[in-house]
Amino acid sequence: MSKSRWRKPATIAGALVLTAALGGVVATNHEVQEALGLADEPGANMPWHPREFMEMAAGENSAEAGEEAFEARVIAEQFAQARSAPGIVAPGAYANAFSQLGSVPATAGNWREVTKIRYDGDDPRYRDYASNSSGGAGLQTGRITGLAADNSGHVYAAGADGGVWRSKIGGGSWTPITDKLPTLSSGDVVLATDGSLWYATGEANTGATSFVGAGVYRLADPTTGTFSPSDRVGGTELESSVINKLRFFDGKVWAATNRGLYSHSMTSAAGAWKFEWAPNPSYLPGAANAGAANAAYKNIVNDVADDPRNPKHVVVASAWRSGDTYNGFYETTDYTAGGWTKVNPTGAMPADDIGYVTFAFSADGGRLYAINQSPRQLNKPAGNVNSYLDGIYVSNTGNPAGPWNKIADSAKLGNSGSALKQAVGGKGYGPGIQAWYNQFLTVDPANPNHVWAGLEEVYESTDAGANWKTVGPYWNFNFACWNIYDAQNTCSRTTHSDQHSVAVGNGFVYVGNDGGIYRRPVNGKTDKDGHATDWQSLNDGTIDALQYYAVAVGKDPAKAGNVVSGGLQDNGVSNLRAGDSVMGSNFGGDGGDSLADPANGCRQVQEYTNLAMRLTENCNANPGPGTAETSTSRDIQPYTSAPGDEPARFIAPFAADTRDVNVWVAGGQHVWVNTKGWSLADGKGWSNVFDLGAGHTATSVGVSGGTAYVGWCGPCNNAGFTRGVAVGKVNDPASWHQLTLPAEFPNRFVQGVGVDPANASHAFLAVNGFSRRFTEGPGAGFGHVFETTDAGATWKDVSANLPDVPASSVKELSNGALVLATDLATFYRAPGATTWQRLGTGLPLTVGMDVEYDAATNSLYVATHGRGIWAFDLAQL
Repeated sequence: MSKSRWRKPATIAGALVLTAALGGVVATNHEVQEALGLADEPGANMPWHPREFMEMAAGENSAEAGEEAFEARVIAEQFAQARSAPGIVAPGAYANAFSQLGSVPATAGNWREVTKIRYDGDDPRYRDYASNSSGGAGLQTGRITGLAADNSGHVYAAGADGGVWRSKIGGGSWTPITDKLPTLSSGDVVLATDGSLWYATGEANTGATSFVGAGVYRLADPTTGTFSPSDRVGGTELESSVINKLRFFDGKVWAATNRGLYSHSMTSAAGAWKFEWAPNPSYLPGAANAGAANAAYKNIVNDVADDPRNPKHVVVASAWRSGDTYNGFYETTDYTAGGWTKVNPTGAMPADDIGYVTFAFSADGGRLYAINQSPRQLNKPAGNVNSYLDGIYVSNTGNPAGPWNKIADSAKLGNSGSALKQAVGGKGYGPGIQAWYNQFLTVDPANPNHVWAGLEEVYESTDAGANWKTVGPYWNFNFACWNIYDAQNTCSRTTHSDQHSVAVGNGFVYVGNDGGIYRRPVNGKTDKDGHATDWQSLNDGTIDALQYYAVAVGKDPAKAGNVVSGGLQDNGVSNLRAGDSVMGSNFGGDGGDSLADPANGCRQVQEYTNLAMRLTENCNANPGPGTAETSTSRDIQPYTSAPGDEPARFIAPFAADTRDVNVWVAGGQHVWVNTKGWSLADGKGWSNVFDLGAGHTATSVGVSGGTAYVGWCGPCNNAGFTRGVAVGKVNDPASWHQLTLPAEFPNRFVQGVGVDPANASHAFLAVNGFSRRFTEGPGAGFGHVFETTDAGATWKDVSANLPDVPASSVKELSNGALVLATDLATFYRAPGATTWQRLGTGLPLTVGMDVEYDAATNSLYVATHGRGIWAFDLAQL
C-alpha cells in the first residue's frame, strides 16, 4: 500500500483512464493517506506548516477511501501486463529462457551489491512530511510472501522477487539459498513433516497473467543445503503459473495455482504434477478459450483444505477478486474419483460473495478459520466503501462447508486499536481495504483459540475471535504517543504495513509484509491500546530483497564517493550517501522512476506514482526541529490546470538528456519537457509538447542531444493491446510525430529506450514480454532489442543470441557498447560486436528494471526488483 503523505490532490479525470480491467473500481489520485496521522491527538507535536496542514486535513474528495487498494492493484496489473500482453504466457517460457542463458558466454568481472546495508525507514535525517520516517516500522527490506520456521532456530523467508533466505539464529544473519534457480519470484515456502523445505515459485496475489513461475522445488536438507534446478518437483506443468499456497495431506503436496489445483507425491520429485481440478478448464493454456481477454482470471484457486476426518475429502476456495460466476467453494468427497461440485457454505459465510480466501486449521483439525474478501464491495464506487473485507470466520466443526460463524469484520477490527480507523471529513478507510492483496491467517499450534490475522495490519485474538487486538498497527502517526522529533517516540515499534505471510516457531510468531520480516513472542505483551510492545525487525541488512523500479547515481557533494538513490515498491526512496553505515528513506510511499545530477547526487527528482514528482537539491535532508517547514523538496508534477490531471502509468517514465542534465522529458498521455533543470519551481514549469493520443500512456523515455524517443501503450492490457513510439525535438513541438513501426516489430511493451550519446538518430528499444512462441496473443512477434540508425524510419532486430526473456532497460555507452537489463540477467554487447554476453558474475537471476551509467567511476548500476541495487566496474572488462 502506498503511504506517502506528500502527494497533492488530483481529479477524477486522471484516474478514470487507469480503471480498465480492474474490476470496475474507480478512484481518483487524491492521497487520502495524506490526512492520516494529522489529527491533532493529545500530546502530539504537529510540525507542518499551517497552510499545508489545513489543505491536507481538509481532505478534498475525502470519500475516495479506496484509492490505496486501487493503486496497489494498478501496479500489480501493470507489472504483469508488461510481461504478458498481448496474450497469456504458455508453460515452458522461463525454462526455455534459463536454458538459453546457459549457452551465453559471460564477460570477466564481478558485480558488487550496493544495497547490502541496513535500510532505515525511520532515519531521523529525513524526518519530514515527505517521508514516512517516525512511523515506527524501522529497518525494512522488500515484500516477503512466504515464511517457515522450525523449533530449532531456523527461519526461511521468501522475497517476492528475491528468492528464499535462511537464518540459523531465529532471524537475522540471512543467507540466500535459491540463487541457482531460474526464477526468484516467490509464491510460498513451507516446511513439510519430514523436515524438507518446499518452495513454490510465482508470486500470487490474485494478479493478472502469470509471468515468473518455474514450478515447485524441494530441498531435502534445508538447514545446510541450497536449492538447485535438479530439486524441481515434476515437469513443466506449473511453469509460467503463480502459486497461492502449498498444502500437505494424504501423502501429497497440493498446489493452489492460477490455473487450477494440482497434486504430487511428497516422497518423490519424479513424475508430472497431476491436474486435479479447475473451474473453467476451457480457459487453460492450449484450450479453446485460452486467448480470451479474461482467460487469466478464470481458474484461480486461492487455497485448498482437507477434512481431518477424511483426507480424501478436499475443499478449495476458487475466485477472482472482482467477482465471477465460478467464485465459491468446491469439494469432492473422494479426490481419487473426482466428482467436484460447488457447495454453498452454511452459516454466516455469504455463498454469493466469496472472493480471495485464506484458510487456517487448528493443529487438531477441530477448528477451521477463514478470511474472505468481498467482490461485492470491491465493485462499488470507492467513495461508497471503506473496506473490501467481508469478514473473518470460524467453522467450529472443522468442516470447510461450515456452519461458519463470523468473528470479525472491518468495523470490529477498526475498534481494536487499528491505525486505519480514521475520520477524514466523516469518512475514511478501514481494515481490509486491500483484502484482495493483504492476507495471512494462522493458528497457534498449542492453542486453537489463539489466532493471528494479517490484512494491512496484524491482528491477534486469544479467544477464537471474540475479541481482537491490533498488535501491529499500520503506523504510529495518528496515535497520541507519536512525536515526529522524538527518535524513538513513546510509541512502541510496529511492523511495516501490508501483510502477506506468517509462521510460528522457535517461540515466536513471524510476519512477512511489504517491508520485510518482523517477529515477537508467541505470547507477547501489549500496551493499554492493544498494540504490541515487543516487535523486532529482522531486516538487518543481510537480507536484500528490496524491490527497485529505478536507480539514480551522482557524486556526493560532501565527501568522496557517490549518492545512490532509487524508487522502491512500497518502501519509498532509498538514499545511500558515501560513507553511510545505514541507508535512509528520504521520500515515503511507493517510489517510482528516479533522476540525479551526475555532478551532485543530492540533486534528485523522485517519483511517487503517476508522475507525482518532487525535486530536492539536498537529498531531502530535513532542516530539523523548530523550522516552519520541515521539507526541503518541492512538488514538480507536470500539469496545466490541476495537479494529477495527466493520465500516466503507475510507474511513469522520465529522463534527462544524456548531453544536458538540465533538459528533462517525462511521459504520461502527453510528452512533457523541462528546460529549466534544477531551477524548476513547480509543475507548471513543464511544457506539453506532444499528445500521444487518447488512451495512450508512455512506457519509456530516452533523450540525447535534444531529440527524444517515447514508447507508449494503449490499451495496455491484453484486450486490444497496442503500442507505439513517438519521436521529436524537445524545443520543437512541430517536429513530434508517431513512427510507423514495421510489421515484424513485436506487438509488445516498448519498455526501454537507449539513445546514442553522440548521434540522436541512432537509438535502441528494449521490448518486454516473451516471443510469439510462448505468448498466446496477436502479433507478439520475436526479438527483444531493436536498432534504428535513421531516427526511427527503419528498425532492425539485434537480439541475436539473447535468451527469449522480457527486457526492461537498454543503455548505449559512449564507446558504442550496449547494456541490457532483463528478467534473468544483465547482458553486454561489446563495441563493434553483434552478439551478446552475460555481464560478469554474481548478479542474482531476478528482474532487472533499470540500468544507469556513472561516467565518473566508469561503472554500471542495475536496479533489480527483488534483490536491491548492484554495481559493475567496467574497468574489469
